[in-house]
Order: sequence, then structure tokens, then C-alpha cells
Amino acid sequence: MPDTPRIYLAGPEVFFPDAVQQGEAKKRVCAEHGFEGVYPLDNAIEGAAHLQPQELARRISHGNERLMRSCELVIANCTPFRSISIDAGTAFEIGFMQALGKPVLGYSNTTADYAARVRATAEAVGHVWDAESNAADIEDFGLAENLMIAVAILDAGGEFVTQEVSSSCTLSDLTGFRRCLDIAGRIFGTAYQKR
Repeated sequence: MPDTPRIYLAGPEVFFPDAVQQGEAKKRVCAEHGFEGVYPLDNAIEGAAHLQPQELARRISHGNERLMRSCELVIANCTPFRSISIDAGTAFEIGFMQALGKPVLGYSNTTADYAARVRATAEAVGHVWDAESNAADIEDFGLAENLMIAVAILDAGGEFVTQEVSSSCTLSDLTGFRRCLDIAGRIFGTAYQKR
């Protein structure tokens, strides 16, 4: 393991208008805790402007997999994104890192469990799904996210942190992220270092 453990920073922030600044903020907080943050947008694609969309997508995917392999741990922002659930790409990254046998930490800026979010959405907007989906069971294990995500995090030696934050920064609040870094410090024996 390198002197400074590398943490892959998974989450939907890469889609924000200020995506680069979001990543830089997380990297600064990582450095304060004695870690090197690795953000998906660190995956610079040479000649990206001249690539066909599918080829660009392939290179982004493969490059991000290389970044994940270079890290010792992932911290994933599992706050619901454009739905009742985690961003799909972030879910993949959790599974990828868990399959590599690396610790996985996750946080969500809501304390409502998965089943409660599904029920609240259905009640708030009526029949939002097709007839078969409306008739289907709702997964209800009292977990913060779909069981495959929540269990993957726990089985990878990590924790799933939840808290409520202001609705003005539901996705970007870093309280849970900082809590995950404290846990990562315990995992790697890295003391918090305020620089």
C-alpha cells in the first residue's frame, strides 16, 4: 500500500455544473485526513472532442476502472439521484470495488430507508410506474439502499452513513463524506491531519 492511501470518490457530482470544483473540494478534504482523493474526472481522455459518443463512453468506463484499481478504498455518495435510489454508475463502482476485495464506504444525505422512499414517491405523485411495477413488491429490509448495495458496503468491511441535510445541498453536503473519511482513517490507521 502506498504511503498515502488513495480513495476513489464515487458519486453523481460528476454531472453537476461545477463538477470539477466538487471534485477538488472532496480532494482537499481527503488531504486534510491524510488521503489522496481520486475523482472520476481525473480520467482525462485524450482527443475526447473528436471521438464518437460510444467510443468516448468506452474510454471513460475503462479509464475509471483503471482509476478504481489504483485505489485502496472507495467512498460513494449514495444519496438518491434523479430517482428514489443511488446513481446507477455509482452503484456499479461500489460493486466493482467490492469485487476487487477493497473496502467500501457509502453515505446518503437522507435518513429515509429505501422502502420508505419508494412508498413516499408513489403516494406523492400517484401511479408513476407501469402496471407491472405498481403491482410488484417493494423491497423492505429497513436498509438505506437496495440490499445489493447496502450489503456490498457492509460485506466489504465498510459502513453506510446516513444523515439529513439542508434541501439546498442534498447531493453536495460533505458531512457524511467527512464521517466516511474518519472511518477510513480507522481502517487504515491514518490519523486526521489538519494541514
